[in-house]
Amino acid sequence: MNEDAEVRLSPWDWVARQAREYEESGGTRGTVTNGVPCLLLDYVGRRSGIWRRTVLNYGRDGDDYLIVASCAGSPRHPQWYLNVRDNPEVRLRVGTERFPARARTLPPEEKARVWPALIELCPAWDEYQRKTTRDIPVVRLTRV
Repeated sequence: MNEDAEVRLSPWDWVARQAREYEESGGTRGTVTNGVPCLLLDYVGRRSGIWRRTVLNYGRDGDDYLIVASCAGSPRHPQWYLNVRDNPEVRLRVGTERFPARARTLPPEEKARVWPALIELCPAWDEYQRKTTRDIPVVRLTRV
């Protein structure tokens, strides 16, 4: 990512406010939502080519970060997921650290292995999976 590239915040006001607080504090505020840790995900829009930023809850698997494309159980994937699926080179802020990463959707057997720990961290994810007929993707973010 070009460090000088403008990054557009989420169109959701509450997400944009949290992203702003998280970034402007250097990663010392806005790092937890409902008791679950969160990170800033910067990604490139698949159609626009514009850098965008959202706030997402995450779990861990070794050194990697796991994010869940739940969209609160919507029948559609969240836009951020469609973008990182097509453009997997992303940039993260996790707490005070900012670094590039690569996104990869987990295959079913790998998702099955990490899912129990993820729903222990955030039980709503299991509720969202039961609410929708689509398989909610889990994305692994690996530091580059």
